[in-house]
Amino acid sequence: MKYVVLIHSNPQPWGHPTGDTVAEHQALPKAERDRLNSDFEKLLGELQASGELLGGEALGDPAASRLYRYSGRPVVTDGPYSEAKEQLAGFFLIDVDTPERADAVAQTFAGPGETIELRPIHVF
Repeated sequence: MKYVVLIHSNPQPWGHPTGDTVAEHQALPKAERDRLNSDFEKLLGELQASGELLGGEALGDPAASRLYRYSGRPVVTDGPYSEAKEQLAGFFLIDVDTPERADAVAQTFAGPGETIELRPIHVF
């Protein structure tokens, strides 16, 4: 079962890892930040070792994005594509055996000041 783990964040300024720039993460005690970062790195190592991690990328600043729409002809506007405070910051593509495993992965990805979206990949 393939899923994409979408990381929505509002880092100011934009940067990666997003926890380094998100106020809610920075407000935590250093020991808690270190634990969360360690848990995340441990999970990434497990996903790589098991073959469940298929890939992932950090995305650039939404202000540098372009939006392409079609309205009789292609129309291009500057980004960001959304007017929400949170923007898509990056993604990981995983292939796991069960929805429960995908839920466990997404819960570990969730951090202060970020929203994690777990979405199944549609197979044609």
